[in-house]
Amino acid sequence: MVKYITELSICVIFGLLLFLISNVYAYDDGDFQVWHIENQEFKINKNSKLAFEEEFRFGNNAREFYYQHYDIGFAYLFTKFFEFGGGFRQIYEKKSGKFKEENSPFIKATLKWLFFGLDFDDGNRFEYRNFDYSPDLWRYRNKLTLKFPWKLTSFEIRPYLADEIFFDFEDATLSRNRFYSGFGFKMFKNVGGEIFYLLQTTKGSDVWTDANVLGTKIKISF
Repeated sequence: MVKYITELSICVIFGLLLFLISNVYAYDDGDFQVWHIENQEFKINKNSKLAFEEEFRFGNNAREFYYQHYDIGFAYLFTKFFEFGGGFRQIYEKKSGKFKEENSPFIKATLKWLFFGLDFDDGNRFEYRNFDYSPDLWRYRNKLTLKFPWKLTSFEIRPYLADEIFFDFEDATLSRNRFYSGFGFKMFKNVGGEIFYLLQTTKGSDVWTDANVLGTKIKISF
């Protein structure tokens, strides 16, 4: 029992440290936000899986609910180093006081490799963004993730770093960057989670703005 409480305390301490880091940036730079992600993954066979995801975001110093998305995706693992898939995402984002809809089919490919015990994932994603209120857009996203080899305590706490870029084809320009610092952990046999700090930098009409995000994720595998 004491061992369990100690390991749980370590998780809480990690989360508090990330929270404090985000607050420092929030006061100095931009808005503080809270994002929560829920993922359910169903294994079809040895190499393929079906996944559902929901995400909810709170901005304006985490006081205002402004974003939600729901998606379904399929992925096939050709080798342990290459995964390919696609899916569909439905987004509702608050703009001018109203939630507006975006429909976004996508395809994605992920390269994976191991280097001196470090796990690397290079995720590539092409999105077609369909709107009722503005012209449709094409966007490319690339997310490079580095997972450290340590798995601390029975919760298997594993730190990671990641960076994701967003490229808009219409303007031929980078429109957004996300830097992640966090850790994943295992709660039960088929249930895992993440806590992370995210610095999002977005290009507006003439300036770049920052958002400082405290994020959580729950993943259930069947």
